[in-house]
Amino acid sequence: MKSTLSKGLYWTPRILSIIFICFLALMSLDVFGNGLSFWQTVLAFFMHNIPMLVLLGVLIISWKYEIVGGVAFILAGLLYIALLMGNPFEWYLVVWAMQISGIAFLIGILFIIGWCKKNKQ
Repeated sequence: MKSTLSKGLYWTPRILSIIFICFLALMSLDVFGNGLSFWQTVLAFFMHNIPMLVLLGVLIISWKYEIVGGVAFILAGLLYIALLMGNPFEWYLVVWAMQISGIAFLIGILFIIGWCKKNKQ
């Protein structure tokens, strides 16, 4: 039982990170079909994918160093909330913050729990 729990705690934040990064990449596809030129579309697509690329780099590093993933995903969630605060308040922004930041917080907490568990052994 202990081994199954340890494996689950090891793989859960990594799999959730991959799904979360794929979700962010999927949301960047909205740049197509906006009537932009080819290079404007390429630039917009790249700019929409910057957070995804940063989190992919964090995931690669945190695969071995879990504390990096824990801190980085929590900071990414806080940064997203801070960026949303720059907009005039609308209720749908709360839902956006829960969807994006909540998942980032969950992944960060799972990475930190895995790191603490590994350091206890």
